[in-house]
Amino acid sequence: MRTAAALTSAGVIAAIGVVAFGELSSWAASRRGFPRSGSVTSRGATDPSASHAVLVLGYRNPGPRANAINRFRVRAGVRSVDPEAAESVLVLSGGAVAGVIPEAELMRRYARDELGFTGAIRLETASTSTEENIEQAIPLLEEATSIAVVSTSHHALKARICLRRLRPDLAERLVRGGDYRLGELWWVKPVEAVLGRRSLRRLTSAG
Repeated sequence: MRTAAALTSAGVIAAIGVVAFGELSSWAASRRGFPRSGSVTSRGATDPSASHAVLVLGYRNPGPRANAINRFRVRAGVRSVDPEAAESVLVLSGGAVAGVIPEAELMRRYARDELGFTGAIRLETASTSTEENIEQAIPLLEEATSIAVVSTSHHALKARICLRRLRPDLAERLVRGGDYRLGELWWVKPVEAVLGRRSLRRLTSAG
């Protein structure tokens, strides 16, 4: 009995450690890749005359409805829209990677039909990778005075690094989005942290 209780306790402690690792790693990633100077806020534009763009990165989606990951990303994107900006736009990015309908279109349907989002939306439907997400979305971000990139935390960090490499001037406009919340998708964060760190290492070593 004591052995069983000890094993149970060890399992619980290990599980807590895994969840804590995912949370801490995601929290740290959500705060990296921003300009060193200026104010980096969670809601972007503080100047009421400014324009704010929220870029939401899609995830492979074989079905006719946005899957759980894309639904999370759209929700995070919608809550990242700056209500105080003179203009705000939700830029949804993702091609038809795993299905026949572009990820961006599936996310648009979810935002409009299920979340009731009525703000401005622009679509980028050609990209098939994170690097292409950024390349193809740049024309839709040019006019914004502040830009938030929304995804899972490590994926968003990768995208911010890509933006800095391609357009350092636009990277200077980056602000935090609302994609990290304590306890949200806690079962995904440990896996995303491991895979995300691996992807970031490949990106930095290649660059």
